Amino acid sequence: MKKIYFDNAATTPIDKDVVTVMTEHMLNNFGNPSSSHEFGRKAKVIVETARKYIASVFNCSPSEVIFTAGGSEADNLILFNAVKNLGVEHIISSPIEHHAVLHTIEALRRDFGIEVTNLSIDRYGEIDDKELRQHLQNSRKKTLVSLMQVNNELGNILDVDKVCRICHETGALFHSDTVQGIGHVPLDLKTTPIDFITASAHKFHGPKGVGFAIVRKGLSIEPMLYGGEQEMGSRAGTENTHSIVGLHKALSLAIDHFTQDKAYILEIKKYFIEQLTSRIPGISFNGLSADLDRSAFHILSVRFPVEKPMLLFNLDLKRIAASGGSACQSGSSKGSHVLSAILNEEASRQTSVRFSFSKFNTKDEVDQAIHEISEILA
Repeated sequence: MKKIYFDNAATTPIDKDVVTVMTEHMLNNFGNPSSSHEFGRKAKVIVETARKYIASVFNCSPSEVIFTAGGSEADNLILFNAVKNLGVEHIISSPIEHHAVLHTIEALRRDFGIEVTNLSIDRYGEIDDKELRQHLQNSRKKTLVSLMQVNNELGNILDVDKVCRICHETGALFHSDTVQGIGHVPLDLKTTPIDFITASAHKFHGPKGVGFAIVRKGLSIEPMLYGGEQEMGSRAGTENTHSIVGLHKALSLAIDHFTQDKAYILEIKKYFIEQLTSRIPGISFNGLSADLDRSAFHILSVRFPVEKPMLLFNLDLKRIAASGGSACQSGSSKGSHVLSAILNEEASRQTSVRFSFSKFNTKDEVDQAIHEISEILA
């Protein structure tokens, strides 16, 4: 039986072209970018070329791009700096953010006594723009708004243009965890001047352990790691050059093939929805994930009309990989905090599964998965 991977929101298979350039770099370009000799200078050029490329993609300055070990580190770097160095005393967020944001905000509340406001979420996982504006207008403290661009469990796409406009009209800073959106939802920081965004390469067929933050010029960032002046003094430590090369290649592939990849993956998602609804009575979808216009084209959160706590386990036995929510909380017994925030008690008892797709999936895999799901439920 063929293995089927429908958990691309957790991590994506690394593209073979990315592996090729990373391998070549590890073998031939091993110099330390901080060294002044030829080997070091060559490595430095490779890192700075990647930085300039990222800046060109998001229409910002290369000096605003900081390489990190991934999205979680980037979120921590930004949120801690907002409080410790930028004078933020009030953070407005939502209960369905990634734990890299929620847990960091809770630590800031505990250690620095900041005020925290969680916006109300409707049954689709959407915020109320009017409520956000009201909180910002009522705040007497320097405020940062932290809302993710694409929800990693529901696939809901935030109107970052509107949120950015509201924040800047009221003098607030805006941080958006864009980890799930990079490579899936276009973003131009010239037209949508978000103050802080984050990315992780393994969400768009790059290597794990590398990502970046983009921090708007003029916003001071102090390092969380000390020991060197790398990343313009914002992050100490020898640059992970082969992974930065991989990130560069993966992002360029995602950007260059965006239109065709989106059309292909969207067709896979649409076909999956059609087959589910026709084969399994009473099926429903969480959030806006089945709305092809308002959700990311690679994420679908499905709620089955039964209590089937072993569904994921049985799918795994059938060699089908999916998720009950975020991979980062798979070791938790508490279940999905996102689904808990939007579902009523009856719906929460039903079994929800997140299926997420990539350019490597096929309709044949959908057919096989639907067949196995039908048998398991029967």
